[in-house]
Amino acid sequence: MSVPLSYIWRNLAARKLTTLLTAGGMALVVFVFATVLMLEEGLRKTLVETGSPDNVVITRRSAGTEVQSVIDREQAAIVENQPEVAYSANGLRLASKETIVLISLAKRSSEKASNVLIRGVGQKGIELRPQVRITEGRMFRPGSTEIIAGKSVAERYQGAGVGETLRFGQREWTVVGIMDAGKTGFDSEIWGDVDQLMQAFRRPVYSSVILKLNDPAMLSQLKTRIENDPRLTLEVKQESVFYAEQSQLLANFIRYLGMILSIIFSIGAIIGAMITMYASVANRATEIGTLRALGFRRKNILAAFLVEALMLGAAGGVVGLVLASFMQFFTISTMNWQSFSELAFSFTLNGAIIIKSFAFALTMGIAGGFLPAARAARLNIVDSLRAA
Repeated sequence: MSVPLSYIWRNLAARKLTTLLTAGGMALVVFVFATVLMLEEGLRKTLVETGSPDNVVITRRSAGTEVQSVIDREQAAIVENQPEVAYSANGLRLASKETIVLISLAKRSSEKASNVLIRGVGQKGIELRPQVRITEGRMFRPGSTEIIAGKSVAERYQGAGVGETLRFGQREWTVVGIMDAGKTGFDSEIWGDVDQLMQAFRRPVYSSVILKLNDPAMLSQLKTRIENDPRLTLEVKQESVFYAEQSQLLANFIRYLGMILSIIFSIGAIIGAMITMYASVANRATEIGTLRALGFRRKNILAAFLVEALMLGAAGGVVGLVLASFMQFFTISTMNWQSFSELAFSFTLNGAIIIKSFAFALTMGIAGGFLPAARAARLNIVDSLRAA
């Protein structure tokens, strides 16, 4: 027969302070573990959702990022006129020849400068990104020194609000609108007319060409034709894949650093749980002897203490996840190591993270409670009763 669950629960309730301290330690570890996973997921989601599966990004072969890529006008024209490129309702090809430049802007809060990505887009640049919408002001006029700022840029940097001006490329640029890109990477960019930006920065080449295909299934034949064309030294990628690759380096760093911290902290939590459970075994030696005398087997005692440890782990897991869920209300920014520009993103909690974090908490409970449970199960009945 098994030890009643009510007995196990009353034992935890009888030691309120040690129970709270042990569960609290586990909760902090689960909080760190879940926060790291949320940080990685938020970064991945921000960059992956920046790209559309219907769009294609053309960059220089082996460039890796748009910042490092160069495409001359002749190559851009060849790419733009490929038969797989879709047409808009007004008969124009859905293609945007774009240039990328990094500038340094001062933050509103700290006056510290940070890199911000300036994207020169063609007339179809907005149409190719349906997730981008103007929430304040208006779109910039082609051929002018007007720009629009991403929501995160407008909030964080001086001179990036509607009606304000920024000076870069030896020109004054007026911010005429704020764009909301749905928490994607475009929220951390400033957009303007590609031709004006190329003239201002004296850049005779584009950085990338963005295309929308008639049919996404045509990607492979477009990729084969362009990458095998001797006139071109270009690389073709689906836009969602391109941006997913941009997140790998930073996401891997966050994951590995977070896992190291979580392991270090979890060792402390496991030791704390183990000490608590050993103390419980020592203080309840008589109870254990009585249970054995009443007919409970060693495996029943082992299971009872393991369930007790699991309850501690589960309590820590629930509290840690509740605390971690509040991190979704915060937005942080860091430098994207691929583009060297600052990227703003939010913590993201999903079902997979909840399951992993709760499993991690239960694992800590088992790891901390197994040895004390085994010790309790090995106690001799007579010696346990004499301990009274």
